Amino acid sequence: MVLQSLLRAGLGQSPFGAAFHRLVRRASSVVLFCFVAFGATERSHAQSYSQGDPNLEAMASWVALDVATGYETRVASRLAAQMAGWTADQWGNLVTRTGTGSPRRIVACALDRPSYAVSQITEEGYLRVHRIGAGSRHPLWDQAFEAQQVRVLTRDGPLTGVVARSNGHFSQQHRDETGVVGADDLWIDVGADSDEDVAALGIALLDPVGRHLPPWTLAGGVAGPDAGSRVGCAAVATLARAAENGGAPSGETHFVLSAQARLGWVGLSSAIARGGPFDEVVILGPGQPVAAAEDRPADSFGRFGAVLEAVGVDDVTWIAPRVRSPGSHMESIEAEDAMALLTAGAEAVGVSLRADPAWAIAPDREGLRTDRADATLTDVARLLTELVELHGVSGHEWAVRRKVLETLPEWARERALVDDIGNIMVSVGPDRDTTVFMAHMDEVGYEVASVSDAGVATLRRMGGPVDSAWEGQTALLHFDPVGAPSTSTGDGVDVDDEWKDRSLSATARPPLRGFFLTRNQAGEKNPGTLQAWFGLDRAALEALGVGPGMGVTSHKEGLRMGRTRFVARALDDRAGTTALLRAINRLDPADLQRKVIFTWSVHEEGGLVGAGAMARRFGATTRRIFSVDTFVSSDTPLESPHFAFAPLGDGPVLRAIESSGISPDLEREGVIGAAAEAGIPLQIGLTQGGTDGTQFTFWGAPNQGLSWPGRYSHSPGEVLDLRDLDRLSDLILAVAFQ
Repeated sequence: MVLQSLLRAGLGQSPFGAAFHRLVRRASSVVLFCFVAFGATERSHAQSYSQGDPNLEAMASWVALDVATGYETRVASRLAAQMAGWTADQWGNLVTRTGTGSPRRIVACALDRPSYAVSQITEEGYLRVHRIGAGSRHPLWDQAFEAQQVRVLTRDGPLTGVVARSNGHFSQQHRDETGVVGADDLWIDVGADSDEDVAALGIALLDPVGRHLPPWTLAGGVAGPDAGSRVGCAAVATLARAAENGGAPSGETHFVLSAQARLGWVGLSSAIARGGPFDEVVILGPGQPVAAAEDRPADSFGRFGAVLEAVGVDDVTWIAPRVRSPGSHMESIEAEDAMALLTAGAEAVGVSLRADPAWAIAPDREGLRTDRADATLTDVARLLTELVELHGVSGHEWAVRRKVLETLPEWARERALVDDIGNIMVSVGPDRDTTVFMAHMDEVGYEVASVSDAGVATLRRMGGPVDSAWEGQTALLHFDPVGAPSTSTGDGVDVDDEWKDRSLSATARPPLRGFFLTRNQAGEKNPGTLQAWFGLDRAALEALGVGPGMGVTSHKEGLRMGRTRFVARALDDRAGTTALLRAINRLDPADLQRKVIFTWSVHEEGGLVGAGAMARRFGATTRRIFSVDTFVSSDTPLESPHFAFAPLGDGPVLRAIESSGISPDLEREGVIGAAAEAGIPLQIGLTQGGTDGTQFTFWGAPNQGLSWPGRYSHSPGEVLDLRDLDRLSDLILAVAFQ
């Protein structure tokens, strides 16, 4: 079957085909496919749609492991302790052996992956980095780190960091920046304000840095950095287990998960030099666009080749799987190609596999350290995490709305109204001098515009996501519950208890996993159009109910960073939602001297739709409105501090001037006075962007922004200081009772 596939691909007479033909004589069940970039020949996975497949989960667990080139010894002992029969050597190789006698063979994979080392710690507390060795072969490897969460692999365990990205709201200032970002352009934020803070976190020069990504399965495959190499290691571990359980070939077989493969297979070379001689060497190599199985001469491996020749090995059996986008952060491999790799490896080594082998699961990945985090901020961090990890692009806020309603105090939940587009309103206090506080529930992201026959989803932007920070990253396609309020089905006029009941009971199917394509990978000519792939063709997607208008986001986690910082996507405006919820939960309605309306709006990003509907309802009778939203701060290493400079940790911000409005002096003075009386530190500034409250200004109600300073706006890695958010809740209460 393999030979037939190779002949169809025109490879049967090539050296590649000849080498694989030797394996085919022993492995007629191996199936390999040539790479076709999302074309009409893609297979449908309608029958094998199984994101919960245990074999895929096992493969993905290997892709997620933290093993940086040159730092394998920091994790090898811990990994070996979880793998029965395996040991770690002085290089950080993981090794096990079965059988005795002749022939003596070794089968190996590359365990390490391209990483950075900390090359500088700045006085302001940022990390600068440099590639270890040659790094990745993908041209956008470095750029794909921008605005992404990372793991700084210290001696005491991994710490949270995020790679800085220019603020999305400051796009005018960065419109002429067209160069591809390299390693020397990266700044890593670890939640520190000085080099002393960095040292206190336990971070040192030369510590390695890698991506923070979950194990990522999708329909019929897995994805992640160096997925092909890591699935190769999953295959080696699976072969070792099969050999141990009665499937061992004759002779002695060494299984090696190699250290420093990125530096010329240093770990494997050492294992061969010290453990030889060997008769056969089999390497399951990194993934590539077309699957490979060939005999490579020893002298093609450089200094490693000299060792091979010294122990009598003339050539190496090299087997590599087919992958998509090799070397990218979302390199992906399909289950069929992974199984072909496993089967070809088994035949090359002589291991007997069951008809339906279960793949070996990787050791647990070490959790992120939070031992330096300020425990007094645990409660605000917990609520923020719960909100920020919900997904809700504009028009699809149902999960956030349900959480807001559930978090309201009982008296407020009883009073709460939900209109037919999903806005939440809680009115309390005597009917005079009405003050409105408003946060929005939506986040930037995408919607499906169309789906090609091959299953490639072309997307339209919802709000202002920074496209370059999304392409080549994880993607999630969301299913909305039936009957939930949506901006596409109402106009904000109908208010009924039924809308609240539907919101509280709303549930939906889990999202479909995939990844955003890089624009050159998708073959897209328009650089403003982003596309995504979810592992299925259009027919299979339609069978699942997928179509235009569905929301698309990416994986996100809310993480503590440093002592008081927090990083996540959609802090704009889940942080404002958090501040408003914490304020209303501390409020005694009987103490209010005027009417206060707490509101949470829909579809703020890119249209202020929900606020417009509420302005038509309340605007003419509102005395003032406070928009609780981000103050996009230039307190980053990539922005000029000549405007919008509000340091994180110095307190909430009175957002006095923004792109679409300015607050009157009297309103500012009122907030300044309330903050001073309550002892709340307050910053004042102007920034770019607009807020919900501008919809009310045309009805006669001044808009005043109450904000927290935030970094890296509209990117996947927004950052705030939890102290600012905590004090913002205090400020809301102080102003409400003023």
